[in-house]
Amino acid sequence: MFGSTEIPLDPYFPNILLALCASSIVESFSDMKIDPNNDQKIIDSWHKNAAPWIVAIQKHQIESRRLVTDRSIIDAVVSRDGKTVLDLGCGEGWLTRELVARGMDVLGTDIVPELIEQARTFDDGRFKLASYQEIAAGKLSEKFDVVVANFSLIGDESVNDLFQSIPSLLNPHGTFIVQTLHPTITTGDLPYVDAWRQSSWAGFSEDFTDPSPWYFRTVARWIELYISHGLAIVEVREPVNPQTGKPAAAIFIGVSY
Repeated sequence: MFGSTEIPLDPYFPNILLALCASSIVESFSDMKIDPNNDQKIIDSWHKNAAPWIVAIQKHQIESRRLVTDRSIIDAVVSRDGKTVLDLGCGEGWLTRELVARGMDVLGTDIVPELIEQARTFDDGRFKLASYQEIAAGKLSEKFDVVVANFSLIGDESVNDLFQSIPSLLNPHGTFIVQTLHPTITTGDLPYVDAWRQSSWAGFSEDFTDPSPWYFRTVARWIELYISHGLAIVEVREPVNPQTGKPAAAIFIGVSY
């Protein structure tokens, strides 16, 4: 699965990062110059690729999800014993539906209309069209026991702004869970520093186009984001790909003070 290194990601919505966990889509990262429009480019890419993404999810085309990461994020959320959940960057809604099936009241949000429309074709869960910027500005009027972002935090400023709003979205002692590609694996041969990198749809169908940039963060930076926004890290999980014996992802679990 992690035989190469190149990635597609998202700062406001779906499980694009999962794309990279996809199979062997990671093929050699390349450094990128800082572009103030990189966050917007991620959104633009997802608008273009919503339809093939829905097919990839519904047909279970992403190997690492089948092997480990789908189960790992479900288990992480269930372990917190929350009754209400916010699924940030829910995509076509698979995680929302899985959590609803386990008795939780779940709201899924995404910035891509086509993904939200697809999610609403099922009877399970509630869905709302909303960007991370809108959520950070207070668009949601609810609080939750658990907020989860499953491979959906791929941008830079958009993610920083979202973290600022997380405490206001959580009930007292609520939990924020982030699953992301494991930084020590995805850094490849590049320096282990926070930076924009270019992604690829290698390993996906030819229907995918215009891969977006994504923002690489070190483990220390993820932990710093939690602590600096009033969230105490209580656990870090490293689900292992059974075929490679290496971490398929890192899961950060933080609780509001």
